[in-house]
Amino acid sequence: MDVSIVIVSYNGRDDLRCCLTSVFERTLGVGFEVIVTDNASSDGTPEMVIAEFPQVTLIRRATNAGFAYAVNQGIAVARGRTFFLLNPDAELLSNALPPMLDYLDSQPDVAVLAPKLLDPDGSLQLSCRAFPGFSAALFNRYSLITRLFGRNRFSTRYLMTDFDHSETADIDWASAACWLLPRLAYEKIGPLDEGYFWTIEDVDYCQRAHRAGLRVVYFPEVAVQHHIGRSAATLPYRTIIERHRGMWRYYRTYVRPTSKIARILVDSLVWTGVQSRCAVHLASSGLRRLATRGKP
Repeated sequence: MDVSIVIVSYNGRDDLRCCLTSVFERTLGVGFEVIVTDNASSDGTPEMVIAEFPQVTLIRRATNAGFAYAVNQGIAVARGRTFFLLNPDAELLSNALPPMLDYLDSQPDVAVLAPKLLDPDGSLQLSCRAFPGFSAALFNRYSLITRLFGRNRFSTRYLMTDFDHSETADIDWASAACWLLPRLAYEKIGPLDEGYFWTIEDVDYCQRAHRAGLRVVYFPEVAVQHHIGRSAATLPYRTIIERHRGMWRYYRTYVRPTSKIARILVDSLVWTGVQSRCAVHLASSGLRRLATRGKP
């Protein structure tokens, strides 16, 4: 079998329906299977899959263990020589897999192949980044500096806004909203780190790919539509908390100073910064939800 398509769902029944429809209508000329790992949805998602897509292998979890855990659980039963990770809020716009498979077959040192992502209006979605360091706290896409001075060289470098998104190129990391992974590379790198509940597991996996001597490649010959943020919206507060827990985990793994003396000072500064940022985002999210409550 060429490809095992692995999708993790949580309370996104209608999005998942569109995603699966696009997969079955637009995947031609390759042998594939579809595996959906459902993280204890309560909106009828598993029942929809059973009724409308009986050819799908459905794993029904009793609890929400997070994205990385659910991906690994899906891959554990997969039979393909490659794994195509696809978010449930993404849709295939064309027969994406044949050109991606052809590229992987010609480039055996590629561990992650990531297509171009598009917003629903057809505009480019910035889906690849430089690896984050300390400066990412000030120059990420949500920071005030980036919003006011988006063309500064630090934001531009981290967000890769000056990168030619029409060219296939090696990159640091790309969003796991859509990835094609060779089985052999996955077995060499190991599964996604289940210590990340949601987000940053993709940055971590790409770090490990590079450290294993393998490549991460942006592949714009294929475009996939992605409704960014829609999956996260189903669990807003936990999403914010887990994102910041992931930041702290990533810092300790890859960015933390090696000197014990420096570590004491920097750890306290980073911990305070992460917790403060989390509190601000929780408050902001709560205010937005209050402002929209009752609106049609």
